[in-house]
Amino acid sequence: MRRDGKPERVQDLLEAFLEDAGVAGDVERQSVLEEWPERVGQAIAGVTRARSVAEATLVVEVRSSPWLMELNMMKGEILERINRGREVPVEKLVFVMSPEG
Repeated sequence: MRRDGKPERVQDLLEAFLEDAGVAGDVERQSVLEEWPERVGQAIAGVTRARSVAEATLVVEVRSSPWLMELNMMKGEILERINRGREVPVEKLVFVMSPEG
């Protein structure tokens, strides 16, 4: 509860806690893992899997070498797509071969 006796929203408390802990940006960036398919489109999402985000770097698994080369050439465009409208941007994009690929 706030000092005036009114209840606080859990979301506000959580946001303040994450900000104080210095991890709010990292938590915000994690949402790109779920948003990956809609941000990059069906063709790219069909041959990739957004694996992890750490220190503003998104790691994406790719199923084949030709796609890996193609996506590396499109890296700037893809970064622009995934950062569009985001308050906390992903700064670096790394494509790796999928272990199943």
